[in-house]
Amino acid sequence: MHMSHRISAFQCSPIRRLSPYARDAVNRGIKVYHLNIGQPDIKTPRQVIEAVHNYDESIIAYGNSEGRQELREALPDYYAKYGLNVDAEDILITTGGSEALQFAFMTLCDPYDEIIIPEPYYTNVSSFAHSAMVDLVPVTSTMEESFSLPDISEFEKRISRKTGAILLCSPNNPTGYVYTKDELLQLLNLCKQYDIFLIVDEVYREFCYDGKEFTSVLSFEEFSDRVICVDSFSKRYSMCGARIGALVSKNKEVLENALKLSQARLCPPDIEQVAALAALNTDDSYLREVTIEYEKRRDFIVDALQKIDGVKVSNPKGAFYLVAELPVDDAESFATFMLRDFDLNEETVMLAPCEDFYVTKGLGHRQVRIAYVLNTDDLKRAVACIEAGLAAYQSTHR
Repeated sequence: MHMSHRISAFQCSPIRRLSPYARDAVNRGIKVYHLNIGQPDIKTPRQVIEAVHNYDESIIAYGNSEGRQELREALPDYYAKYGLNVDAEDILITTGGSEALQFAFMTLCDPYDEIIIPEPYYTNVSSFAHSAMVDLVPVTSTMEESFSLPDISEFEKRISRKTGAILLCSPNNPTGYVYTKDELLQLLNLCKQYDIFLIVDEVYREFCYDGKEFTSVLSFEEFSDRVICVDSFSKRYSMCGARIGALVSKNKEVLENALKLSQARLCPPDIEQVAALAALNTDDSYLREVTIEYEKRRDFIVDALQKIDGVKVSNPKGAFYLVAELPVDDAESFATFMLRDFDLNEETVMLAPCEDFYVTKGLGHRQVRIAYVLNTDDLKRAVACIEAGLAAYQSTHR
């Protein structure tokens, strides 16, 4: 039978597509350290779990398409901690940050319009773009430049009558780069000049290291009519499975039109919104301690990887990912080998090959994204597997 051209253009996620090999390894008695996916081992705040346990509605009913009012009214106090002026009416609750991105694409773009994006980028954005029939136009950032924002002229070259927006993720997934106030301002001026939008995925805003200051796109009030912020509870409070996010904008036309999409899917999940509301009551010390922990993990794994012969690694300033370049011809072949053909004392690792984190064909084929979401003891064992695995792979793939 014939499948649609649209679905044929989708790629299987490089974060998850090697999962069958990982399951087979587990069935063989191999412990797999999952460095492929941003699933923290940090405990979810206790009151979040308790809120789910204490959910006492007699009917799990449809809710408001824009999200629970009490959650939308609570979020401005959270943003105020970062000096951001956000009202409940500026917020649309979504089913994770993923849906917020899809809503932004479909609200701003017609089929075959374009979104400009620095690469490497969060690979699932490709699927969101295909769903909206939007083309991604890449501007390449490099490890040699620490994945900083390419020169603004490179963005301007790619603007056409089809351009709907520029999309950033800051702190960045997969590179860990944190865009500066000056970089954001350059992009905002460009967006104003060409009358397009700037969308910024800020789901990792708490996780900045080395004293790096985070600047939210929402802080530029003079550009608020062309700004969309994508947010999520998933990583911040280690509640990835709850799938609660938000689309935030001062542009009322954007929100009114995105609400049409919200109404089409009826409402975001109700119980998870109750959990999200409880998460906002988390003591500030939780996020401070989690950030310190991630910085410690970052320091450990960057140092450990740099000691492996032939490995090049970026030094992320935020989020909990890094990009590593390996001394192999093909990172996906190596990642498959690690799961299918290798173990070190009945342990191995799962990595995310980076080739599909790029739009430009041929880039990233020797790179992997590593999520340092495990404790340092597990990271130590995982790095030992990588080092031994590289030696074994090189000896059999000459």
